[in-house]
Amino acid sequence: MDTRRLEAFSDGVLAIIITIMVLELKVPHEATLAALHALWPVFLSYVLSFIYIGIYWNNHHHMIHVTGRVTGGILWANLHLLFWLSLLPFSTGWMGENQFARWPTVVYGVNLLACAIAYMILEYRIIAVEGADGPLAEAIGRDLKGKLSPLFYIGGIAAALLWQPVGGMAFFVAVALVWLVPDRRIERTIAG
Repeated sequence: MDTRRLEAFSDGVLAIIITIMVLELKVPHEATLAALHALWPVFLSYVLSFIYIGIYWNNHHHMIHVTGRVTGGILWANLHLLFWLSLLPFSTGWMGENQFARWPTVVYGVNLLACAIAYMILEYRIIAVEGADGPLAEAIGRDLKGKLSPLFYIGGIAAALLWQPVGGMAFFVAVALVWLVPDRRIERTIAG
């Protein structure tokens, strides 16, 4: 089967995830800047997770664009990714509401790690179907960013758990910054 339904479904789920996350930003009952200032941890965690959802949406779009056909294994791997992404509103909200406390930050990191692993599984499932000489395998090559990201998440989880949550957040922000610039490898493969 072709990829249109998988991409449309995934786009819809990601749109819902972003909508759920923004609903965690509660309107202050006071018309003061102090009331707005109290929301900074929730807003900051929302911004970071919004960026992450955008990164996954962008890279997922490119990955599916070079995928020729979808199998049951690819569908399940995609659902696995969407499951972990769908938990981001919870871990984001918990972390923001508790002002980046240790355990909420650790859980957020575990959630990010699970998303990264699920994305890699989806990539590997597609490559297994398309072949090692297929466009996705050719485009990602050694996939250094993809392989280093989980290590950074583990570093962030350890830093938040053993040291300070802000140390963990530094790792999570670093990974987002690395991925913020869209991955041009697939675009180059399509153009070439």
